[in-house]
Amino acid sequence: MSTRTSEPRVSGEQPQLRRVVGLWLLVLYGLGVTIGAGIYVLVGETVARAGIYAPWAFGLSAVVMAFTAGSFAELSCRVPRAAGEAVYVDAAFGRAWLTLAVGGAVLAEAVIAAAAITLGSAGYLTEIVPLPKPVLIVSIFGLMGMVAAWGVRESVIAAGVMTIVEVLGLVAIIVAGLFHVPVSVATVTTAAVLPAEPGIVAGVLGASLITFFAYIGFDDIVNLVEEVREPRRNVPRAIAITLVIVTILYSLVAIVAVRTVPADVLAASDAPVSLLFETLTGASPLAITLVAIMATMNGVIIILVMASRVVYGIARKGRLPAWLGAVSPRTHTPLNATVLVSVVALGLALLAPLDRLAETSSQVLLLVFCLANLSLLRMKVRGDPPPAGGVTVPALVPVLGTLSCLGLLFGAGIVGV
Repeated sequence: MSTRTSEPRVSGEQPQLRRVVGLWLLVLYGLGVTIGAGIYVLVGETVARAGIYAPWAFGLSAVVMAFTAGSFAELSCRVPRAAGEAVYVDAAFGRAWLTLAVGGAVLAEAVIAAAAITLGSAGYLTEIVPLPKPVLIVSIFGLMGMVAAWGVRESVIAAGVMTIVEVLGLVAIIVAGLFHVPVSVATVTTAAVLPAEPGIVAGVLGASLITFFAYIGFDDIVNLVEEVREPRRNVPRAIAITLVIVTILYSLVAIVAVRTVPADVLAASDAPVSLLFETLTGASPLAITLVAIMATMNGVIIILVMASRVVYGIARKGRLPAWLGAVSPRTHTPLNATVLVSVVALGLALLAPLDRLAETSSQVLLLVFCLANLSLLRMKVRGDPPPAGGVTVPALVPVLGTLSCLGLLFGAGIVGV
């Protein structure tokens, strides 16, 4: 069945978004923002909080993400529109104020995440470029903003190439760790069971709020739904593939990290993955530093692409000024929205610390995910027909998605995160 009947229509000859992204480009897009936003930036913070039990924090976040990912897979088929969570809530509840609030929350999370990743990127860049960090931050945003505004196919291809490089960087870390005498075996046997000690549980819950940020990415995939070929088939598949790959990579890197570098040393480093690589191999960290720079810059590009589509989608719904919903006739991208998002994220990157940005981003997104899960549950309860030819999940999935997001959010809050 053709998906063209589900595409939004506007009058006149107004420029449109183009369906030019296939499944594997979409997977690379999801991997790029997820990995760039996560392990390269936050592995030190995670190990500092959870110690040898850091893999548990990644596993807990993966479980929370899995239920919500299932809900997003069906929602992307039911409501195939840019602006993801905002249009899902709009379709479920029909409240303009709620739609705008969710869209604002998604945008807030996106610009906070972009700022956090840029700080991580600048941390790696200072290892090889002797310039003040604020200068590097401004330069990163300027360059990445131009790439994001270039064109969706061009942006995603550029991001895809960088994603392949950053995944290979993590594989190199994992392989080096496997040959670093007792790394994986000792960790698996020591940390296979999480002790029911308050201090350890608190550390894992606290770290899970950080590692949740490291899984942010599949929700960005749905915001490209209007630019994806065969979206009802490709978007759910891309969500599932992305989540499985990053869970495997994160768990293995965490296992290697906790047995290689002391937690306090790793947390204090501006370039934790470079430090990990140097410790494992004894070789110069220059190559892995370059990979980390590429990974984090890639995350910035992809988040700017996603956030601009959220602004575009909300503006097209009439909830934001029309000029933010304009598509450039030259690049076929929402240029005005891209510029706005870039400027706001730049301001945050210059003003806030990395760990606070990551925690705040996670907290905002957990609330948004709760509303997205509730939106799907409402559609099911009131008997909305399932998407023809699309993915459907049992009603238990959005229920568990809601409860797991609330559990992670309030569980972390109870232990004082």
